[in-house]
Amino acid sequence: MSTASAYERARSEGRAALVGYLPAGYPDHDGAVDALKVMVDAGCDVIEIGLPYTDPVMDGPVIQAAAQAALEGGTRTTDVLRTVEAVAATGVPTLVMTYWNPVERYGVEKFAASLADAGGAGLITPDLTPDFAPEWIAAADEHDLDKVFLVSPSSTDERITMTTAECRGFVYATAVMGVTGARTTTSGLAGPLVERTKRLTAQPALPVGVGLGVSNGAQAADVAQFADGVIVGSAFVRTLLDHRDDRAAGLAALRTLTEDLARGVRGG
Repeated sequence: MSTASAYERARSEGRAALVGYLPAGYPDHDGAVDALKVMVDAGCDVIEIGLPYTDPVMDGPVIQAAAQAALEGGTRTTDVLRTVEAVAATGVPTLVMTYWNPVERYGVEKFAASLADAGGAGLITPDLTPDFAPEWIAAADEHDLDKVFLVSPSSTDERITMTTAECRGFVYATAVMGVTGARTTTSGLAGPLVERTKRLTAQPALPVGVGLGVSNGAQAADVAQFADGVIVGSAFVRTLLDHRDDRAAGLAALRTLTEDLARGVRGG
């Protein structure tokens, strides 16, 4: 299933899609695959797999801690692609979320080909904007991969128009200024950002997924009132970190969290 199809199915059911993120390699390769499969089974419509990176300037301490552990465990780009292959085999669209440097180092065309061969749906590039991405756009188009770029409350109307024009799959609206992380309240900036993005895009059907630190079903329900997708990362990662000494308990807690979030996007 493509990312667009997952969003369309959620829309046909009168709800937002639940998009879940975990970094590859934490607590190890098999542990990450097991965790991601639990998230799929418990209600995630789309999966984002993080590529651990040595300089994660946009990530909060929770994701940084897991990514650092993954790197210390030997996780490399090829391992991320193996993780994509295992999760994509479930039939859920599976994207990689990564800083741009590792893709450049691997080789842009080679990465696109390898991601497509693994069954990956596309790439989310938080530190790459379309005006600096001609090589990636060409490679993604060649291999029919989603190109997910970010907009934020500080984006000008012109930049939102330019960014959404190049997106395929969905556009990622990051509605909290600063680094990633779960929060106790949702941002009042999210609704206006989604409205502005939908008003300015030349692709009226382009879904808008919102990431702003959602950590429970009630928050997911709030965001689902105006977003096409609710993106959750740090809350999933923290659940695994909190149970690092008991893998079975960690997977059980991950299932409980995912089910709560899935009920939230379905309106409770």
